[in-house]
Amino acid sequence: MTYAADRIEEETAYLAFHLHWGMDSILDLEHADRRAYVRRVAALVGQDEGQG
Repeated sequence: MTYAADRIEEETAYLAFHLHWGMDSILDLEHADRRAYVRRVAALVGQDEGQG
């Protein structure tokens, strides 16, 4: 199964915006780790990240 490029782009932008991390740092994360950060940040900011 491949992970859609637009989904990766969305996650990267979301984490960069909230955590002020560089693109390389975010893209170096394993997929599961990146998704975990997205969920945690979304919980902290009180938003549903819109992905499941």
